[in-house]
Amino acid sequence: MKCVITRGALQRQLRRFRTRGESIGFVPTMGDLHVGHLSLIHRARRENDRVVVSIFVNPKQFGPNEDYRRYPRNLKRDARLCRRAKVDIIFTPAAAQIYPADFQTSVDVERFGKLLCGKDRPGHFKGVATVVAKLFHWVVPDRAYFGLKDYQQAVIIRQMARDLGFSVGLRFCPLVREGDGLAASSRNRYLSVEERKRALALYSALKRGRELIRRGTREAALVERKLRNYLSRFVDRIHYVTVVDPDSLENVRRIRGSVLIAVAVRVGKTRLIDNLKVSVH
Repeated sequence: MKCVITRGALQRQLRRFRTRGESIGFVPTMGDLHVGHLSLIHRARRENDRVVVSIFVNPKQFGPNEDYRRYPRNLKRDARLCRRAKVDIIFTPAAAQIYPADFQTSVDVERFGKLLCGKDRPGHFKGVATVVAKLFHWVVPDRAYFGLKDYQQAVIIRQMARDLGFSVGLRFCPLVREGDGLAASSRNRYLSVEERKRALALYSALKRGRELIRRGTREAALVERKLRNYLSRFVDRIHYVTVVDPDSLENVRRIRGSVLIAVAVRVGKTRLIDNLKVSVH
């Protein structure tokens, strides 16, 4: 496994793979790898000759009062996990490598970026789309892997790749949960024991919503109201509880076909998101 920190070193290694006709799978991350990341890496390993993992805590996707400074960083542990997973290259650029002093360009997937989490985190998805576009340009992978815990992010990346003509094959992989049902996330480590117990209400709420729909509830507003009432007993703030179309991310009034129940809350000082897709016939 090679650990590289510059674009030049990265691309020299990638040229060696390409001259041998080897396919490249890419997993972009912000590090502090967990079971969700590892599921992406394992799938990339199965489907490609070579696997590249980027580890970069992207300052452009954090707001001024968010947790960029304290976001978990543990490169030694991440490298050890990547080595075990048979990753070929870890790319760990400094912020100045990605965003030099005169950097002025951004990518904004306008409509999708304003929905759901975009309402509470202005500029967040612009930062995500910009760094992913730049990494796609540098790595030029055959396939790239993303988890569906960040469902809105997946929709935005799919739209960006289509709009900008990236030829990369996108692979969106199922959300991975920890043993107690909490969606795997690096921010879970912020939670105290008591907060983690309360955070389990997210998945419980989603399952309640699924059961309501399966039992015949078709008014999205009724599902949202019941889940909001349930969550309010456990969390410190509800950012949103909503039933949306999984393709457009727009709110639905009447539930039919497939819908996505999406929630974002704050437990203590930690913002958590989760989602569940439900299909009706």
